[in-house]
Amino acid sequence: MHTYDAFLPVDPDFYDIADTFQDKHVKVFYFGVDKTVEESKGIYTGLLKTKDGDFLKIKADVQVRIDRIISINGKVGPAFDEYDAYANACLSCMLGYEHNNGN
Repeated sequence: MHTYDAFLPVDPDFYDIADTFQDKHVKVFYFGVDKTVEESKGIYTGLLKTKDGDFLKIKADVQVRIDRIISINGKVGPAFDEYDAYANACLSCMLGYEHNNGN
């Protein structure tokens, strides 16, 4: 059974952002329990608070833990920086090539 890591604190402003989508269609990209990027879409019906964290409830789809959200309808979510670091991790690598300093 896959489980999430510990719930991370979320900027209170993000709860306000999420509330602006109440009863509207949303498209959410997030990290799933196995730490892969997943997508969920549907009508956002509210927030569910549990002992395991806070979740967006999306009608006819999954519950998305709020601290794992990368983006919601294009707006940056709490996990965006983690995603951005993951996506750009190899920009600083040499892909197996050594720098020869002009030699």
